[in-house]
Amino acid sequence: MTYLLVIGTRKGLFTARSEDRRAWEVAGPHRLDAADYASMDSVYAVGIDPHTGRILAGAESSHYGPSVWYSDDGSTWREPDAAPIVFPEDTDGSLTRVWQIAFGEEPGVVYAGVEPHALFRSTDGGLSFRLVRALWDHPHRAEWFPGAGGGAIHTVLPGLLASGDRSPDGMTVAMSTGGVYQTRDAGASWAPANRGVSAVFLPDEEPEFGQCVHKVAAAPDGVMYLQNHHGVYRSGDPAGEGWTAIEKGLPSNFGFAVVAHPRRPETALNFPVLSQEVHLPPGNRLGVYRTDDGGDSWRAMTEGLPQGPYFGIVLRDGACTDGADVPGFYFGTRTGDVYAATDDGERWHQVAAHLPDVLCVRAVEV
Repeated sequence: MTYLLVIGTRKGLFTARSEDRRAWEVAGPHRLDAADYASMDSVYAVGIDPHTGRILAGAESSHYGPSVWYSDDGSTWREPDAAPIVFPEDTDGSLTRVWQIAFGEEPGVVYAGVEPHALFRSTDGGLSFRLVRALWDHPHRAEWFPGAGGGAIHTVLPGLLASGDRSPDGMTVAMSTGGVYQTRDAGASWAPANRGVSAVFLPDEEPEFGQCVHKVAAAPDGVMYLQNHHGVYRSGDPAGEGWTAIEKGLPSNFGFAVVAHPRRPETALNFPVLSQEVHLPPGNRLGVYRTDDGGDSWRAMTEGLPQGPYFGIVLRDGACTDGADVPGFYFGTRTGDVYAATDDGERWHQVAAHLPDVLCVRAVEV
């Protein structure tokens, strides 16, 4: 069995391959084509198509600008002949950055969450995309505003609702700022799903929308874990749109990334950050926290990580799981280190060191 880990960084895209998830062969940074000037700059989004194995990268190039490139072998990269993501002329929108790539259950269906706040859909494997107009035209959009990292849809969960229900016509997205929205009718209409999530920076701390959600991850039973600007939450309220705070036991309720176990609904990983003002790990120690009871309690998962002072944090898409039957977990830091915990164990080992800032990671069993 071979495992593929794709690492998007501030200065290009790297890949790592392993037969045992212990020894990794790292390659990169990959180039968009053979031209010397056509290297990838920041890679904020990566997706690996479960149907074909195609890798899609939402990347920026100093020559080409922001776009989506693709590779069918992990080393040769191409941009579609026509720009894949273009806002309709009547929207006055212009693509700033691709933040998220997700795949539908049907082959060829790909979603891209972008900045400015918008969702695009492809039916040809990511070669071309069309704007999901109902979300763009939502009456709340005028009040969505950029967070410190920009105004973007950064979480796209096809087929899932915040209540834990699954539906082929359902989808949940999250944005900063704006919060969580969901559709039950294949994107024809959208409604906020933020009940219980705080927005401490607004006069009404629990508004209908306007929360600065940093990331949402779905467990195998459909329950979701949410890392907010302040607060960590779990969904699953029978009413369908409620969230319960589960941050007790964490050293901080601020952070960017959260990962759900692909086989155990009650297990998730969290990556705390000291505060909104100080983007450092609590105590200047690299740490991951794990719950096995749905957030009722947390414990440090630090075996194998540096024990001395460490100053890199994990960004919103900088952590993932490979989804294997016996899963591995992965994360990369802003100081360019990538770690893996495999065989569903709790000891981390280093995959790569001294890369540029890690912005996103994706892993898969191939």
